[in-house]
Amino acid sequence: MNLKPVTPYNTDAGKKREVEDMFDNIAPKYDLLNRVLSLKIDIFWRNKLVKWMNEDHPKLVLDVATGTGDLAITVQKETGAKVIGLDLSQQMLNVGITKIKNINLASEIEMIKGDAENLSFEDNKFDAVCVAFGVRNFENLNKGLEELRRVVKENKSVFILEFSKVEGFLAPFYMFYFKNILPQIGRLVSKDTRAYTYLPDSVNAFPFGEKMKNILLETGFKKVEYKKLTLGVATIYKATK
Repeated sequence: MNLKPVTPYNTDAGKKREVEDMFDNIAPKYDLLNRVLSLKIDIFWRNKLVKWMNEDHPKLVLDVATGTGDLAITVQKETGAKVIGLDLSQQMLNVGITKIKNINLASEIEMIKGDAENLSFEDNKFDAVCVAFGVRNFENLNKGLEELRRVVKENKSVFILEFSKVEGFLAPFYMFYFKNILPQIGRLVSKDTRAYTYLPDSVNAFPFGEKMKNILLETGFKKVEYKKLTLGVATIYKATK
């Protein structure tokens, strides 16, 4: 599927490099901004994903686009699984590594730099794979999804948490916040003039709901379910291989 190309800085560097640079730039303020801009609802969303994942009792989990490790930490604490967190941005990983050391989980969570579209793991390695707010940043969505499917075991699932779109009478109010207020706060705190303008732009251009379900089925997953969260602000997809 050809999606409208949306990149953080609109240079010739390519989306992958721009996304890496963007997250390197905002890494020191990323966790603070997540909590402020989502009113801490992001914590609830991650917990819902992990609760769904835990029904499969995973022992080894890959967290792609792990960022500062929030989802990896939640997965480990709630499931007891060994977790590998992977991200393009070394600065985000550095924040996560410190966080994980401070809560004594360094032996259970490994943080590594890597590319979601070119994973270094063998086929059928993981009991579960998860991505929170990361697939929207893939340079090649189909390639990235194919890689997630490749490394998860047969009959196991990939869990994707991603922004979607609020529908109904609240939609105009939410979009005003998302496109006008959120970028201003993000710009003020992170000092990156583009990162939090890229966020609503990339969400608006990204498929959600049935469209995303169909993309996952076309990728080769045999079953796809999804749950809308907080009036459709975000959606969790469970794609079973």
